[in-house]
Amino acid sequence: MKVYAESSAVLSWLLGESAGQSVRTVLAGAETVVASDLTVVECHRALIRAARIEALTEAQLADRRAHLAQAATGWHLLRVSREVAERARQPFPFEPLRTLDALHLASALTARASVPGLALLTLDERVRRNGRELGFSVSPKQ
Repeated sequence: MKVYAESSAVLSWLLGESAGQSVRTVLAGAETVVASDLTVVECHRALIRAARIEALTEAQLADRRAHLAQAATGWHLLRVSREVAERARQPFPFEPLRTLDALHLASALTARASVPGLALLTLDERVRRNGRELGFSVSPKQ
């Protein structure tokens, strides 16, 4: 399986949420993982927020950041290119859509042009719904 890893899914895994195990299974079994730089930035910011509100200790924060860094070394990371930004400015099948969600979907569409059969790994229902309408297989199955 080839997947585009969106932030909601990766965070679920990093934070040990209930859906995180299925996300981890998909990531571990994927032959190719594509993600936007946004995914990595959003995950780091969410981990910092979790530590600041004391949902994570500093040791847990360091551990989660290390897991993310290790995983991301094997991912194909996409920059927010002009092409991605231009697509994100266009309408999506189901609006309204938040800016970062539009950037993720635009990144996935751009990546799919080079990675045929790319699936969308997300837990965000707005992204899932738009992804299905745009022809993506959406994972994990819910």
